[in-house]
Amino acid sequence: MPAHVPPEFRKAAFHCPYCDAYARMVWRDLFARASTGFREDKISSAECSHCSEQSYWVRGSGGEERMVVPDAVTAPMPHPDMPTTVRSDYEEARRISSASPRGAAALLRLAIQKLCVSLGQPGDNLNQDIGALVQAGLPLGIQQALDIVRVVGNNAVHPGELNENDVAAVSNSLFELVNAIVDDRIARPKKLQAMFDSLPAGAREAIERRDS
Repeated sequence: MPAHVPPEFRKAAFHCPYCDAYARMVWRDLFARASTGFREDKISSAECSHCSEQSYWVRGSGGEERMVVPDAVTAPMPHPDMPTTVRSDYEEARRISSASPRGAAALLRLAIQKLCVSLGQPGDNLNQDIGALVQAGLPLGIQQALDIVRVVGNNAVHPGELNENDVAAVSNSLFELVNAIVDDRIARPKKLQAMFDSLPAGAREAIERRDS
């Protein structure tokens, strides 16, 4: 499965804004009745081949297109193993991501601060929390992901640091980074622990004696 592919006008496939599946889209142009017959309206629909729900798109006079139904939320869904305290800020960031990328970036910064708390850090200073996780063996890629969200989230709310277009250009990537952090720090260890727990009791005890 590809990385999150946001909805885009006329794109053959993307992650559905309803079911979040990466699926083929069936596009249709809508027509409205006029006194002289039928005319093409400036509305198109995209039907998801996975869930059969339809998104609706308006084509403006200047050539721009935007999704109007459902609300234009194009950011990826939260990782299934995302902690509840983190998920609430992530979901709020998703809801405003199109209207206010800077606001979304600031909320994602708050989300990773709460994520660091769930990873055992005090949560008083995000930069120090990330440093402590690095000292505890945090992989370089995850440290970079945390710092990207931290720095962009900080700069998004300080005048002159990043403008709306700068933040909008990386907005969806920030959501992907937060999900990647959750996957590496929470989901993957959880899966490995479940696999280890499924080993025969004798084998687990032998491993524990070896490592004691």
